[in-house]
Amino acid sequence: MPKQEAPLHQLKAYLPEGSFEDVSHYLLHYKVHLTITRERRSVLGDYRNALAEKNHRISVNGNLNKYAFLITLLHELAHLFTYERFGHRVQAHGPEWKNEFSKILAQFLLKKIFPADIYKALLKTLQNPAASSCADTSLLRVLHQYDEKKEGVLLVEALPEGELFKIKGERVFKKMEKVRKRIKCMELATGKVYLFSPVYEVEKVHG
Repeated sequence: MPKQEAPLHQLKAYLPEGSFEDVSHYLLHYKVHLTITRERRSVLGDYRNALAEKNHRISVNGNLNKYAFLITLLHELAHLFTYERFGHRVQAHGPEWKNEFSKILAQFLLKKIFPADIYKALLKTLQNPAASSCADTSLLRVLHQYDEKKEGVLLVEALPEGELFKIKGERVFKKMEKVRKRIKCMELATGKVYLFSPVYEVEKVHG
């Protein structure tokens, strides 16, 4: 599925109730070209600064639940705000971006849009935002509870040690022990060991 530009009236379906007006204000004010794309496992959203005759461009994965979609969009808008102030003079996820993300996130937290468990996780995020939503394990764990449930799909950490699972591409792994914040998993076909995030979605292998 290629990227699709999202007309503002359709964007409402992807957002939690009470967030559309403020989101659309930012998108219109900064003339953002927003696209909704298919699932990307390594990234939830992306920002490209305005260049020549091109407007600011933001893409967000269309398979995200409404709360994850909004958080990802705010993450990317924070990149836009940072670029408007500092251009390319600062690091992508440095203190300037963290400050902008914390400010816009705090604004939406005041609106009581999020359920209590997500709200609590986001309060911790405010203190030191992760460079990637994919890297914020605590937040991802909570957001996963609001995903549409898929038969046989669960988080790596939910599997017992020694259990088999597969990922896209039909690669099969055996879950091993936890090492610090990651979980060691051995690919059966090659014997190679990989480190998985505990909140990585996998499909249990039966039999």
